Amino acid sequence: MSTVVVGVDDSEDALRAVEWAAAEAERRKQTLEILHAFIWPLLGVPLGPAPGAPPEGGFRHAAERILATAVAHARKVAPDIEVTTSLPEAGAVPALLRRAHRAGLLVVGNRGLGEVGGLVLNSVGARLGAEAACPVVVVRGSVTPQGPVMVGIADPDESEALLTFAFAHAVRTTNALTLAHAGAGPSMPEHDLAPWRARFPSVTIDQEALAGRPGRALAHPATLASLLVVGSHHRHGLRALLHGSVSQAVLHHASCPVAIIRMPR
Repeated sequence: MSTVVVGVDDSEDALRAVEWAAAEAERRKQTLEILHAFIWPLLGVPLGPAPGAPPEGGFRHAAERILATAVAHARKVAPDIEVTTSLPEAGAVPALLRRAHRAGLLVVGNRGLGEVGGLVLNSVGARLGAEAACPVVVVRGSVTPQGPVMVGIADPDESEALLTFAFAHAVRTTNALTLAHAGAGPSMPEHDLAPWRARFPSVTIDQEALAGRPGRALAHPATLASLLVVGSHHRHGLRALLHGSVSQAVLHHASCPVAIIRMPR
């Protein structure tokens, strides 16, 4: 059975990500794994308390407290799910990328995990979205947002993976989905949705055509969404900014949780 994995540090954003991840694990009936990347052993620093300090001091005990706090938050949201913890000796991004190969979903907060000032160039969420082997959710805005699931489609030929994820989440949550066709050209034809209506008959479907650059165009209507689902084309950092990455742009502007689905090359 797949696992929902959430990366945490000692930030408030990380705890909000834990709350969202716990609720999602409950909806999926899956295990929640809370991961804290423990980089200090790699730097050769002492891990225990300093001489004369309280025995509960030191980096290792601090890391264990971060995990314990995150578990407590998860239990408040979803007391019946199975929760595990992991403390890999690695940086946040490498640890989460390795875990993505065996996870069904990665969840992180909008800030924290080593991100510098929320800049998209340094965003852990952006790097995971570009490189992770499973879908990634970056928790922004409200932890329990209302409204439909919104999926941004720039190229209908790449819509299969996005719609599969978005419809499945809509069934588990709001039973409402907005298909936002971003970029030049007409909105996606109605008949293209017929197989999806048959497959997910409980989901109410709306369509919206957006003008302008897809990343910014999606951010405004997504303020009314419970989740924004977009694709990633394996770009991150400066290259993504120069080439107009939709996933990078919505991570910078959206005010709701964002799911990033990696597109095939």
